[in-house]
Amino acid sequence: MLMRFEPFREFERMSEQMRSQNPVRQIPVDAYRRGNEFKIHLDLPGVDPDSIELTVENDVLSVWASRSWLPAEGDQVQITERAQGEVSRQLFLGQSLDRDHLTATCENGVLTITIPMAEQAKPRRVEVLHAGSMAMDDMQAHGNMRVESEPAFAG
Repeated sequence: MLMRFEPFREFERMSEQMRSQNPVRQIPVDAYRRGNEFKIHLDLPGVDPDSIELTVENDVLSVWASRSWLPAEGDQVQITERAQGEVSRQLFLGQSLDRDHLTATCENGVLTITIPMAEQAKPRRVEVLHAGSMAMDDMQAHGNMRVESEPAFAG
């Protein structure tokens, strides 16, 4: 799953944004587990899918994208409130996710990243054997019981 929140790193990022002329904005995100997959949705309205850069390094998933709009010659701009420029997001991935098999799709301004659960993290059923109903030889054959011969009592 996603891992810890690092408040000092977040504070540093926010401070840098305030000092910068062109701040990098953080992308809104939803994340959840569905069955054996972990899904992440990131809002990227108006972003060209070709401008999206997605990288995974160690336990960090990074997303960068840019959105730009230039008025055409002769346009008389009245209001420009929509954010332009770069947006980014970094997410910390837990060890239970299979980073080597993640996929990403972008549809209607939403980037969806799907990460399968790692095999070792998937729930598995463990068979419980009832020792009283098995013969000693059967238990040894299944590896459920180790029988050692004991030395005869010396008296």
